[in-house]
Amino acid sequence: MPGIAPEVISHKLSISLAYKPVRQKRRSYNAERYEAMHTEVDKLQTIGFIREATYPVWLANSVMVRKSTGGWRMCQDYTDLNKACLKDSFPLPRIDQLVDATAGHELLSFMDAYSGYNQIFMHPPDSEHTAFITDKGLYCYNVMPFGLKNAGATYQRLVNKIFAGYIGNIMEVYVDDMLVKSRTAEEHLQNLSIMFGILKDYRMRLNPKKCAFGVSSGKFLGFMISQRGIEANSEKIKAIIDMQRPKTTKDIQSLTGRVAALTRFISKATDKCVPFFKALKGGKRDITWTAECNKAFQDLKNYMSKAPLLSKPLPGEILYLYLLVSGTAVSSVLIRKPEKAELPIVYVSKALQRAELRYPPLEQLALALVVSARRLRPYFQAHGIKVLTNQPLRQVLQKPEISGRLIKWAIELGEFDIHFVPKPAEKGQAVADFISELTPATVLPTSETITETILPDQPGAERLDTSTPVWGLHVDGSANQQGCGAGLVLTTPDGLKIEYALRFDFRTSNNEAEYEALLAGLRLAKSMNAKQIRIHSDSQLIVNQVTADFAAKDASMYAYLSTAHQLLRSFQAYEIKQIPRGENSHANALARLTSAINDKVGRKVPVEILANQAL
Repeated sequence: MPGIAPEVISHKLSISLAYKPVRQKRRSYNAERYEAMHTEVDKLQTIGFIREATYPVWLANSVMVRKSTGGWRMCQDYTDLNKACLKDSFPLPRIDQLVDATAGHELLSFMDAYSGYNQIFMHPPDSEHTAFITDKGLYCYNVMPFGLKNAGATYQRLVNKIFAGYIGNIMEVYVDDMLVKSRTAEEHLQNLSIMFGILKDYRMRLNPKKCAFGVSSGKFLGFMISQRGIEANSEKIKAIIDMQRPKTTKDIQSLTGRVAALTRFISKATDKCVPFFKALKGGKRDITWTAECNKAFQDLKNYMSKAPLLSKPLPGEILYLYLLVSGTAVSSVLIRKPEKAELPIVYVSKALQRAELRYPPLEQLALALVVSARRLRPYFQAHGIKVLTNQPLRQVLQKPEISGRLIKWAIELGEFDIHFVPKPAEKGQAVADFISELTPATVLPTSETITETILPDQPGAERLDTSTPVWGLHVDGSANQQGCGAGLVLTTPDGLKIEYALRFDFRTSNNEAEYEALLAGLRLAKSMNAKQIRIHSDSQLIVNQVTADFAAKDASMYAYLSTAHQLLRSFQAYEIKQIPRGENSHANALARLTSAINDKVGRKVPVEILANQAL
């Protein structure tokens, strides 16, 4: 029986002594399955793959599985044995790195070993532990069977050993999937000659039905590889396009699983699946398929029908990263720019978890960068990365005192060669979804986006309808050595003044105190069901940041500004105006009063009007 010499490698089980041996009881099958089982046992015994076993301490059942061709495949149920085996931590190559290393070559040869696992012998003392039961008797394997724990690691250890020096150069190997690559036809013949010589020396056999030599493209590890780049597996795309409308929880789980298999090719994959995740809530078998689900389903099919071709980065090439934050996920796309073109390399998407949903928008944008660095670590380690952003992400990560998270992220990103550059005005189709870094739900205003994003589909500040009730709000904040506080005066459309003073039990800067006053006033107006509001503040910074005349340049101001815009969306229209301090004396007096109080006791201060002097 040919195979890899045991001196080169054999498969050891490494059974833990903490587990007791298990002998499974024999299962019964129908006549058709017994006949197929007998045929397979006779064949395996004839070629020397199995032998009769005597007094085995471990015993597994044979399981007959229907093939796609209609025949039967005999497998062994090694569930109990696998539980007792220690894990072999030999590393398998990263599939994405292998795919990248393969794309861009002129000629490729795809090879598959004939019953690859069976070409490796079992370690003799462990052979009888692979025993299985049939109605004809007990048998065990002389060779490594399919279904054993660590079989893949053993095979990878073998190919790494025999092809050492060629993997990553003229070959790529993932367990029993082998590929020879060449830049030219002449090189390819030489490379194949080297590979065939190694196979002959180690007595490894190929399956000619599963081999393709000297082709320009082919399927490798579930991807279509060619000189042009990397394409999604057409069978996986077809599985999504041909899928009928999901009717049960299992159907949706099947759909999202198919999407996950192609997420590298899908821009904003998580956002595209949000309606499906909503339909899964409740844990019921049957789902409520909404119009939103139907639209998302059709949009997904349309997108997959023209899935992008992914490019392969060149050694030492500068790569570019676009980021995006939505209300539910963070996404990114890594691209390269040969000759001013924008070619996508990989898309990344991650759903925001509970705590992450509450992060300030700028921290969510930083999270998008961190997620990208973690998912795309090999790219970040091998290339300089330019992050294309119009947000002050660099300043936030270089001065992260405001948040412990930012400190941790800044340290994590510090090992990479990352630079931040402004986003270009013109963008290609590959990054069309990343034109806006922050969606309307999370956007931080700039002078270019204020009209579109602060109050979408609602009247702007300049369009206050004075024929309907308009509320007035005066706010002021104060921070000094004695303490911090805020004062606000809310005026109803009838002229009634509602006074409110806040004493902060925390330290703030003066600008932060001004923002605290604004937010408190907006919340109070919202609770009073105000629809239109005219806001007055003597803070030049706060007013101009809200109107986007000034940019917020640190994380604290961005967080306050984002919260302010979220509250402003509660009103049909608003107007904000800077006024001299003298015209804001009422709110200013309340703020100064609270900042001067040095205890934590809330109080009411009655104001009595004296008509005459006390004397």
